[in-house]
Amino acid sequence: MIKVTVWNENRHEQKNPKVSEVYPEGIHGAIAQFLGEEGFQVRTATLDEVEHGLSNEVLDNTDVLLWWGHIAHEEVSDEIVNRVKDRVLDGMGLIVLHSAHFSKIFKTLMGTTCDLKWREADEKERIWVLEPSHPIAEGIGEYIELEKEEMYGEHFDIPAPDELVFSSWFEGGEVFRSGCTYRRGNGKIFYFRPGHETYPTYYHKDIQLVIKNAVKWAKPVDRKRPVYGNAKPLETISAK
Repeated sequence: MIKVTVWNENRHEQKNPKVSEVYPEGIHGAIAQFLGEEGFQVRTATLDEVEHGLSNEVLDNTDVLLWWGHIAHEEVSDEIVNRVKDRVLDGMGLIVLHSAHFSKIFKTLMGTTCDLKWREADEKERIWVLEPSHPIAEGIGEYIELEKEEMYGEHFDIPAPDELVFSSWFEGGEVFRSGCTYRRGNGKIFYFRPGHETYPTYYHKDIQLVIKNAVKWAKPVDRKRPVYGNAKPLETISAK
């Protein structure tokens, strides 16, 4: 059974009645529900918990970590960011959702600003499948259409993805690299764009399916982290 932790800063839900109306159990609660229904072993964690809910014990029992954040990125402790980074390099999967593109952990792992253009205008988003054979896109048609979403537009300041699985088009004309995979150390990372807090995006069955697929794809492989540093020769080195 894949062990999943869904992390959410959980601030919008406390401050904005519109968000709490859409997600009465929090964004983390909505995501945890459909992942639990898939058969994953799921727990949640939020910013205001001790150690942000990401103690060594929790991370040691997490195969895949999902991360949603927006207005409180800077409140995340650097110590916790480094702890999560180490776990990713060791093999834990990381799924970065929507505005978590600007989270400390994603920027740290990408090494870039991860900045972009944005607009809130209740516009249509069409998420095109660019890699139909990719396991994250399994069960998805040619595209996913969302009636209303926040716009993210290029340029998106990220490294070139290892795989670009999805690309979005918006009613206002912008396009965006909205489904990107990376490998860092032994860990696999998937960034998935949709999920603005005032829209019911995480109730959309295709969005749920992508996230379920991503959890299965990002689960750790049974392999230790490579050994680095000075190395003894495997063969006898002849005297020259």
